[in-house]
Amino acid sequence: MAGFHENGTTDPPLADSYRTLLRRDELRGGLARESLAVLEHDLPMIDLKRLMSRDVRERNPFDIKEKPSLLNGSYRWGNPMATSLRQLSWSEAFHVPLASISEEDDCEHAELSSLRGVMQEVADAMSRVADTVTGTLAKNLGHAGSTTFPAAAGCDGTTCFLRLNRYPACPFAADTLGMVPHTDSDFLTVLCQDQVGGLELMKDSHWVAVKPHADALIVNVGDLFQAWSNNRYKSVEHRVVANSKAERFSVAYFMCPSWDSLVGTCAEPSPYKPFTFGEYRRKVQDDVTQTGKKIGLPNFLKGCTVDSLTE
Repeated sequence: MAGFHENGTTDPPLADSYRTLLRRDELRGGLARESLAVLEHDLPMIDLKRLMSRDVRERNPFDIKEKPSLLNGSYRWGNPMATSLRQLSWSEAFHVPLASISEEDDCEHAELSSLRGVMQEVADAMSRVADTVTGTLAKNLGHAGSTTFPAAAGCDGTTCFLRLNRYPACPFAADTLGMVPHTDSDFLTVLCQDQVGGLELMKDSHWVAVKPHADALIVNVGDLFQAWSNNRYKSVEHRVVANSKAERFSVAYFMCPSWDSLVGTCAEPSPYKPFTFGEYRRKVQDDVTQTGKKIGLPNFLKGCTVDSLTE
């Protein structure tokens, strides 16, 4: 969770931000410090250079990377439906379900298959961070179930995703973006980025650059957590600007529930109609196909109609 500054840049969450996040109204003194220590202990030291070394980065030809056998067919690129440079995301990625990281494939490119062990370590570490943060945020809203929030929300090691992003240097950087503006269709995103920079968050109708920090992770609330929290926590719109000189790398962990999980609410009444994760994802895909952009949560507001969103 980032703190914004007047100079137009923002630092990722550091100790003071975590202390504020973890402190509930009834927590004072030692207990709050103990909670902070637990989270700091769980924060992993993620070696992005190891995960994206020059030997294993996405430098294979396109026809190789798009093969279904390569990391279980997880390769993604840009936005195939873009009709202009402003709609194009100048990027490529491996979007890997956690359930398939440990699976063997028939890929002859051993240098890419060897990523699996490192990816599993990173996914396990980011999962601990996501579980701790969402659990604390849920408790702050009164969630006191017998199970942890991730489990109660239908999230486990088989439903989440790890995404390895590469943003190549772009000769059209002034006219395109590394990633078009969007919110994340999940509960929570944990991001590790290199030192190139380019991530921007929307704040008060202005784009604010996030300053890279070598020892920090970025945590974004996603659409599903906004819906579950009855808009108490807001999904952050963000984008990545293109860079004409340097390529950028990042690794993102997406906390997602199972396809048929009901997103639910922390308390009634909720402003949203009941919906499953699968219904949400299908609607997002339909909107992108038909309109070129994601509409997201407004589709599921009570009393919402398709006409009211397109007028």
